[in-house]
Amino acid sequence: MSRSKKIKIIVPIAIILFFAAFAEHRHDAQQVNITGHLRNKELDEISGIAVSGIRKDIYYIHNDSGDTIRFFAISPDGTLKNTIYFKGDPNEPQGVADCEDIAIGIGPDKNKSYIYLGDIGDNKGVRKYLTVYRLEEKENWAKDSLVKNAVSVAVHFRYPDGAKDAETLMIDPIEKLLYIVSKRADSVTVYTSPLNFKPNDTVTLNKKCKLYFNGFRPFKWITAGDISRDGQQILLKSYEKVYYWKRNNNEPVWQTLLKKPSELPYKPEKQGEAIGFTLDGNGYYTTSEGVFAPIYYYASPK
Repeated sequence: MSRSKKIKIIVPIAIILFFAAFAEHRHDAQQVNITGHLRNKELDEISGIAVSGIRKDIYYIHNDSGDTIRFFAISPDGTLKNTIYFKGDPNEPQGVADCEDIAIGIGPDKNKSYIYLGDIGDNKGVRKYLTVYRLEEKENWAKDSLVKNAVSVAVHFRYPDGAKDAETLMIDPIEKLLYIVSKRADSVTVYTSPLNFKPNDTVTLNKKCKLYFNGFRPFKWITAGDISRDGQQILLKSYEKVYYWKRNNNEPVWQTLLKKPSELPYKPEKQGEAIGFTLDGNGYYTTSEGVFAPIYYYASPK
C-alpha cells in the first residue's frame, strides 16, 4: 500500500479515536467526583471504608497490615474526626495481623448499629484463624479531635477448605449473614457465617460458591465489597473494575453474585482496596492506599 493511501486511512482513524477518547473523558468526568483527600499522614494504607449507621456524614476507614488496633472516623472531604482504639488479639504483636475491610450492620440489639472490622488478610495463606471484631457504634465518635476506646467482641473464623487471603467483608441485613470473599486465584470463593456468634467463638465458614472475573492477575483480584443498608445492592471491586448487582426478591446474596454483574464507573487508583455505599444507597465512595489519597464519589445506578 502506498504512503498516500496509508495516510488517507490512518488520519480519519486517528481523528475518530481522538474524539472517542475525548467523549469518554467527558463522560467519566461527569460521573466521577473527588469529594476530598485524606488529610492525615497516618491514613496511609487505607483498605476499607464504610458509612456510619447513624450519621450519613461520617465514614469509617482503617489501615491494613502494619497498623495497630484502631480505625478512624472521617467526613467525606477526608477530615479526620476521631481515632477509635479497641482491644485486639494478644497473640498478635500489633493486636491485629492484617485488617482488610470494614462493614456496618445489624447486631445483638436491633435498635443499634455495629461496626465489623475484618482482620482477614493472609498474603501467604498460612493463618490458622481469622478474626472479625464487632463494636457497637457510638454517636460521639463523630465529634472532632477525640480519641476513644471502644469495647470489641471478637469472633474467630476458619475456612472449610484451607487458609487463603481475603480483603472483602460484607454484612447482609436481610439474612443476617457475614460474607467474606477471597482475593486471589482465577476464581474467588464466597463464604458466609451467621451473625449470632458468641464472644471469642471459633466458627467454620460456610463455602457458598465461586466467582470468575475476566482479566489478568493481579488486576482482577477482588479487593473490597459492600452491601447497601437495605440489602438490595451489592458491590465488589478489583484493582481496575467495580462490579454491581441488584438483588432480586431477597434471594441469598451469593445467588445474586452468580448472575452477570454490571460494570460501574471507576477511576483506577494507586492501590484501590476500599469501597462503600452511602447510607441511602444512592452512591458509593472509593479510596486508596497512599498519603493524602483522594476520595472518589460515584452515583449508584438508577
